[in-house]
Amino acid sequence: MSSNVLNHPVAAALAEKIQNRTARVGVIGLGYVGLPLAVEYAHAGFHVTGIDLSVSKVDKVNAGDSYVGDVPTSVLAPLVEQGLLKATTDFAAMAELDTINIAVPTPLRKTKDPDMSYIVSATEEIAKYLHPGMLIILESTTYPGTTDELVLPMLEKSGLKVGEDFFLCFSPERVDPGNAKFQTKNIPKVVGGHTPACTELGRQFYGMALEHVVPVSSTQVAEMVKLLENTFRMINIGLVNEIAIMCDGMGINVWEVIEAAATKPFGFMPFFPGPGLGGHCIPIDPFYLSWKSKQAGIEARFIELAGYINGQMPHFVVAKIQNALNEVSKSVKGAKVVVYGAAYKRDIDDVRESPALDIIHLLKKRGAKVSYVDPYIDQIKLDTEVLTASPAEIVKEADCVVIVTDHKCFDYPALVADSSLIVDTRNALKGIKSDKIFRL
Repeated sequence: MSSNVLNHPVAAALAEKIQNRTARVGVIGLGYVGLPLAVEYAHAGFHVTGIDLSVSKVDKVNAGDSYVGDVPTSVLAPLVEQGLLKATTDFAAMAELDTINIAVPTPLRKTKDPDMSYIVSATEEIAKYLHPGMLIILESTTYPGTTDELVLPMLEKSGLKVGEDFFLCFSPERVDPGNAKFQTKNIPKVVGGHTPACTELGRQFYGMALEHVVPVSSTQVAEMVKLLENTFRMINIGLVNEIAIMCDGMGINVWEVIEAAATKPFGFMPFFPGPGLGGHCIPIDPFYLSWKSKQAGIEARFIELAGYINGQMPHFVVAKIQNALNEVSKSVKGAKVVVYGAAYKRDIDDVRESPALDIIHLLKKRGAKVSYVDPYIDQIKLDTEVLTASPAEIVKEADCVVIVTDHKCFDYPALVADSSLIVDTRNALKGIKSDKIFRL
């Protein structure tokens, strides 16, 4: 797309600010998406203001103390000291900003429909301070149509015209917490605007701080991109989880099957089974698409089925634990069970939607005495209680240890030596042969 679409003087002026790095950048939401993004723009020489309702997050940012694993304090602190990055709880700061990225949570309600309250609240605040020459980009994962159907009407109440007075885009966040190879700077950034001028300004804006930008024709296309990416993963994980259940019933090692199938150089991509889906994206995002498709009278059968299969995996794991205990003439009720790893994936400190929470809940319902070991997670909040992490030595007293998250820092040979019974849901003990190990 050529910059000749920026022939309106307001658009041209904003483009000039972006190109000479005088545009004042704002990020609403300083979580695992917003803070790394703010840091990248500060690195690129922009003055960045982060806005968050959390006083503790704001205080930590202003002290140069990072709470996000992908942003080391050693990286954050110099940017704060140089005055390139600051944080506030005051939305009035937006009156002085030229660009605003919205990176707020978009959870699902218990009824599996999207909770848009965070986006609505953020947009209401932006509308109060909207002024000519602002670029607003929504990054929160949502259903196709959110940007144009929900956000845009709220902003247009100001009387300003999109594409001329202000500019609106959607750009899906693609952050993979804990990924050392791909982070905010080098993950290709998709962006789609409400008008060609919006898209071009979004492209130029991201191009100033990130390595590769992929412009698309509309906000709806950009919104759909993220849902396709995560639905693809969710459905394929559901398939391999179902294969794992089948292999278990037939006495076949599913891990060996996948490893051999992965030798095919075309037409196959390996996915791996596990105790269930976790994190904010994979278990949740596809249901935005399912919900939206129902509005159009289309039934998302693959999504619903994969969601059901993945949702059953904690139950399958607990049944596996029960069978393993039966093999040594013990019952689940009264058994000391240690959940090894509570984060939703390896080497991070995030328990959002972690299958460990479901497994602990199900085990407790069956009368097991459950504890957990995870060097990344100090506490787990359940419905009625708070569990505190136990030292690794607790496995010596356990009737069964279940590996739910395969952190690299775990000493697996020591675990095998110290444990009397292990259920391995991640193939963490690959290559170790022992009658005490029961694999998914």
